[in-house]
Amino acid sequence: MKLHINSLYLCVKDMERAIKFYEDLFEQTVTETSDIYSVFDINGFRFGMFAFEKKKEPHIFGSNCLPSISVESLECLKEKLKDKEICFPLTQIKNNWVAEFIDSEGNHIEITAPVK
Repeated sequence: MKLHINSLYLCVKDMERAIKFYEDLFEQTVTETSDIYSVFDINGFRFGMFAFEKKKEPHIFGSNCLPSISVESLECLKEKLKDKEICFPLTQIKNNWVAEFIDSEGNHIEITAPVK
């Protein structure tokens, strides 16, 4: 079996706020936009945002899914962490720098960079 993971989505309460947050983080504009579901194309990977309340779907925020974003350097990682609420401090784990922050909607996001 050949398996590929092509996308993920996060639940958001305020689509406009979430789009602004991720446009700043990803340094690109959103690819597809609607008030229910919006998507960023990150090098062929679909990073979606779902306004679950508008569809009256229940959702429990927690740590059951942790999207991980990698950047090219420690300097870039530190820049991305500026003005973010940190929930796991910058730590070297083997050959990577790792930190976690909380996005505009309460989701935890991991960000990593290689140790050089």
